[in-house]
Amino acid sequence: MTEPLFPATAATSNVRPLRGANVVAVASGKGGVGKTWFSITLAHSLARMGRNALLFDGDLGLANVDIQLGFQPKHDLGAVINGEVTLEMAAQRFPDTGFDIIAGRSGSGTLAQLPSQRLSGLRNDLLELARSYDVVIMDMGAGVDRTVRTLSGPAGITLVVTTDEPTSLTDAYAFIKLTHATNPNADLRVVVNLAQTVKEGERTYGTILKACQNFLKYKPALAGIVRRDLKVRDAIRNQTPILTRSPGADAAADVQAIAQRLFTGQ
Repeated sequence: MTEPLFPATAATSNVRPLRGANVVAVASGKGGVGKTWFSITLAHSLARMGRNALLFDGDLGLANVDIQLGFQPKHDLGAVINGEVTLEMAAQRFPDTGFDIIAGRSGSGTLAQLPSQRLSGLRNDLLELARSYDVVIMDMGAGVDRTVRTLSGPAGITLVVTTDEPTSLTDAYAFIKLTHATNPNADLRVVVNLAQTVKEGERTYGTILKACQNFLKYKPALAGIVRRDLKVRDAIRNQTPILTRSPGADAAADVQAIAQRLFTGQ
């Protein structure tokens, strides 16, 4: 059993979470591991559980949440940074899902070059806005650059998405190593995506766990395993959340189980 992200009873009470406590950063050492799809499905799963959820596209250089969903936001993060709208104004409900989205600016590398002061200000605004939600999911860019470290630093939980590919495992380990060195108290949990079977997913987790134990003396918890599922590709091609297009898919069930554990610890 792992500690729940935010007690279910507090989410509907007047208790305001500590700054960042209800923020989940979804990160990876490298691209191509299904991180954005996972972030979308996690936010959708939490909304289906009755949680007031916000999905923040934190990949400031290669934002693609809106592209994957075929979503055309009225305002995006670029408008926020340019001072045209507030972060709260940029949050828009994605139709028929129950969760809000703050979209990035797709294909605009300029946002990744924000000065440190502006980046810190954006992070602080997001933490303040998070107080209005039960949970905020941040889809981070791949790697451990300055943007990722700044935005994800205060997160209550960081989910590190990996696959069984050697480069993915190596980069996920590097992410955990650098993040743990910077913040030994960070709650890092591993998500194994694209696993052929649950048993193979467990072996993949065992590989990264062994490396962390041997070299870092640290044991990141297993957040969950998401099985490889052709219905994921179908949903992405149709720019539709998998819980809308194929709610009974194995991969959808796996992410819903992860969402449940985040809030209940079981």
